[in-house]
Amino acid sequence: MIRTVIFDMDGVIVDTEPVHRYAFFKHFDELGLHITDEEYATFTGLSTRNVYQKLNEAYNLGEDIESFVLRKRAIFNDAFDEKEDLDLLDGVRTLIEDLHQHGFQLILASSAAKVTIARVFKRFGLDPYFSDKVSGEDFVRSKPDPAIFEHAASLSKAPKSECIIIEDSNNGVKAARAAGIYCIGYNSEHTALQDLSEANQVINHFSELNAEKIRAIVTE
Repeated sequence: MIRTVIFDMDGVIVDTEPVHRYAFFKHFDELGLHITDEEYATFTGLSTRNVYQKLNEAYNLGEDIESFVLRKRAIFNDAFDEKEDLDLLDGVRTLIEDLHQHGFQLILASSAAKVTIARVFKRFGLDPYFSDKVSGEDFVRSKPDPAIFEHAASLSKAPKSECIIIEDSNNGVKAARAAGIYCIGYNSEHTALQDLSEANQVINHFSELNAEKIRAIVTE
């Protein structure tokens, strides 16, 4: 019986991807980088720091990674505050409230920086529903490395066998499977070019899930 649900954030709870994309590509232009959509898609699920580490290895940017991270974050924060139409993904608040009402423990495990997570949770009033929030910036390696999900599961009051993960990215699904945790892939219209075939099941809308259906999932 499932008792803990671990949520990714970007592309699962809220679609900040267009804001991230805008910030990244504005900064790529500043750096003189010409990144294709296909290459950008491989960054999904990575922390900002890991994205710039990959870019530095590929393009020998020759500057301090932290300066890149801070510049991209500044562009993102300005755009985030100005984006009035930013909202939670359709159906996810209903699911979160239903799970909370039925006694599930909810944990966030996102590659996003702590400051970004805090902005999203404050804007949409999500703090009362989640017992813990885990940021990818606390880990050396990003998804598909399973460390973030293994840590999130260690915060669960239930054993790992009674946890599931909801993810929308190829890297996230691979990380969930590597952590040995049942994974529901969310086939979001906002997340392009992602392979969810390794997920235990795939949904196209959060209306396909509720507390009863999730509690009945058998992970072993």
